[in-house]
Amino acid sequence: MLVLVGIVVVLVGVLGGFILEGGPPAVLLQWAEFVIIGGAAIGSLLISTPPVVMKQMVAKLTTLFKPNPYTKQEYLNLLKTMFELFTIAQRDGLINIEAHIEDPEKSSVFSKNPFLLKNHHALSFFSDTMKLLLGGGVPPHDLEALLDSDIETHHFESSTSPMLFQKVGDSLPGLGIVAAVLGIVITMQAIDGPPEEIGHKVAAALVGTFLGVLMSYGFVQPIATNLDLSAQYESKFFECMKAGILAFAKGNSPIVVVEYARRAIPSSERPSFAEVEQAMRELRQAK
Repeated sequence: MLVLVGIVVVLVGVLGGFILEGGPPAVLLQWAEFVIIGGAAIGSLLISTPPVVMKQMVAKLTTLFKPNPYTKQEYLNLLKTMFELFTIAQRDGLINIEAHIEDPEKSSVFSKNPFLLKNHHALSFFSDTMKLLLGGGVPPHDLEALLDSDIETHHFESSTSPMLFQKVGDSLPGLGIVAAVLGIVITMQAIDGPPEEIGHKVAAALVGTFLGVLMSYGFVQPIATNLDLSAQYESKFFECMKAGILAFAKGNSPIVVVEYARRAIPSSERPSFAEVEQAMRELRQAK
């Protein structure tokens, strides 16, 4: 929602200021400049982007207009899932969580956390690591290196789209200059024409520079920043799971495991100690 608000604010601010200064808005509708800049930007993106990354970029764009899914409630649900699962492992033995890990969709523990079930990357990260623990023989420091490698790989995949949008944004001012230069070439061909015609062509050429700069700093680069922040928030969700799994692998009790995981949550979404304690108490009473 804020993305749409931001787009409107940029347009109103720029076009409103232009109109207040007496500028005719129709002069900005230079469709040839749009074609030059937009076509060159899309073409350069196709040249530089493998098909698999292009699909990821399209998928990422659809998330721009959705709120951050990694809310306090979802983090609290994750802590409850870990607490319940690790309580079973501590009370009944590690082998008794095998059925939950092997088939999370049918698990009575994971079924309480639909967000995690729908997040296939996060679910695989958690369940595959627990399968490794079930097999035994992996010391905590080696497990930590493995989890770090997994998170780093996932972050690399998530950060390619923002990086490419950033590069397109960096190129747009230059592409605006290309459009402006082409406009000046056309103007020079009509240099012996009436002043009104020359002025119109010069204005059209300058619109190309204006569009390139506006599209870069007003839209494309902010979109890249938005996607980059979304990728970082997603990584913190994985960091939370990592902290809990490592604490469990080191032999801590479920409530201590939950606290380790809670401390890895960003402060803006982190449940308080009292909120977590209340949630764990309710889980115990429900048994």
